[in-house]
Amino acid sequence: MRNMTRQTFAAQAGGHIDSATGAVVPPIHVATTFEREADTTYAHGLIYSRDGHPSAMQCEAVISELEGGAETRVFASGLAAATTLFQAIERPCHVIAPQVMYWSLRNWLKNEAPTYGIDVTFVDTTNTGAISDAVQAGRTKLIWLETPSNPTWSISDIAKTAEIAKRAGAALAVDSTAASPVCSNPLALGADVVMHSATKYLNGHSDVLAGSLTFAKADALFEHSASLRTSQGAMLGPFECALLLRGMRTVYVRVAQQCTNAMAIAERFAGDKRVAAVHYPGLPQSQGHDIARAQMPGGFGGMLSIRCSGGRAHAIETAAKLEIWKRATSLGGVESLVEHRASIEGPGTPCPDDLLRLSTGIESADDLIADLDTALG
Repeated sequence: MRNMTRQTFAAQAGGHIDSATGAVVPPIHVATTFEREADTTYAHGLIYSRDGHPSAMQCEAVISELEGGAETRVFASGLAAATTLFQAIERPCHVIAPQVMYWSLRNWLKNEAPTYGIDVTFVDTTNTGAISDAVQAGRTKLIWLETPSNPTWSISDIAKTAEIAKRAGAALAVDSTAASPVCSNPLALGADVVMHSATKYLNGHSDVLAGSLTFAKADALFEHSASLRTSQGAMLGPFECALLLRGMRTVYVRVAQQCTNAMAIAERFAGDKRVAAVHYPGLPQSQGHDIARAQMPGGFGGMLSIRCSGGRAHAIETAAKLEIWKRATSLGGVESLVEHRASIEGPGTPCPDDLLRLSTGIESADDLIADLDTALG
């Protein structure tokens, strides 16, 4: 097929036409096992669905194209993808991770990673000097960034961190879930691996749990990660793959609308006396705005947070009064969601107590703004 933009590639699921039927929607392959040839080889390269299956391979081809990577592997969840990568590093080792990041992975790094021989240093990754200072010569094997970071949406400099990682002989992995491939492509900025909780923007419909790792090169880290996916049974099933592929066909139009909505909401409530702060990298006054503008050419994302001037009680009361925004965990779906993150994360959370995390959907921005305006009181 002739050259096409990534948006067209996604919309057409890679241009796939089923050879058996001519169907424009890829079939779901539910087989768990595949026949050997008489000489004991596998002519089609498929052995058992825990290793890989056609539906997964279709998703992986699309994600690889969207991220500009050499290889992608899909997983049963974003957390499965992330923890598999950490376990694939040569150990014992030292890794660097953000102080503010996806809460479940932060907990895994804090509580479980040491049992795998992984020593973790949490730093403010918006400060490249702090990252450089945290590097342990000969021991640091991986630097993990999350940008924009959940739930304050602060920005880390991918390109500069890639230089630090290269000097240290470490790999750089970026959780780009909040940005999506529409807004940013970390591999093009020097990252070695990009991770997605594909549950979020890639799927976009809040109806499948999935994760992915995309590698700049089919290197030893890729090979080990792929092997661990098989040995740990972390493969994504065929029906989930079909839902993920379906979602990715509209990712560009969905994310474009979500970025537009998020910017409109951020601009409306920045400076509002009922709001102590608005966290959104698209606002010129936000931390890392200039970096975000450079490394997120496709938009600033659909996630933002507001901090209520009346503190915790005001934040919880505001969420309770919302009618269009739904009070639920997760993000990236077509429906707008709100969450008081400190309540979810519990003791030890770095999340401010007055913060509401907002995941903008594809509804009318005017309706979303009016609902927030009324709920804020």
